[in-house]
Amino acid sequence: METESTYDKLIDFLDSRGAQYRLIDHPPEGRTEIVSPMRGNDVSEAAKCIVVMVKIGKKVTKYVLAVVPGDAKVDLNGIKSLFGGTYVSFATPEIAERLAGSVAGTILPFSFHPDLELIVDPSLLEKEEIYFNAARLDRSMALRTKDYLTLTDPRTEPIAATG
Repeated sequence: METESTYDKLIDFLDSRGAQYRLIDHPPEGRTEIVSPMRGNDVSEAAKCIVVMVKIGKKVTKYVLAVVPGDAKVDLNGIKSLFGGTYVSFATPEIAERLAGSVAGTILPFSFHPDLELIVDPSLLEKEEIYFNAARLDRSMALRTKDYLTLTDPRTEPIAATG
């Protein structure tokens, strides 16, 4: 897994576009509810990034990078409905890591892979900054939400379920 190259790709992408961000080093941790206090952010400001597989009929499989606030869960059935899918599940760790370019717990709220469609819950975008592991377990990023929106122009859909 070329995690370092995904990290470098992220930094180069943000720097070349003048994005405002801060890097935060911390002990290695990928679970949002544990790493958020280490970073000093509210869990709701964390971008939880999950790769979801949607089957559409028997022949088409789509992969979605679902980004929700850290204190929410991904509404799998909601994503299934968005695509008119017949089956939905979390992608296997192997597929998620291949498409995201980093290991579970470090998946970015950016898609650098053409087969991975980015969908963000609008409630996350109400925050001034979003926090996420920067393709590394020991380093996170605080990124201005307006820069994130400008750079990703994500599809926004209500895909977060609370509880």
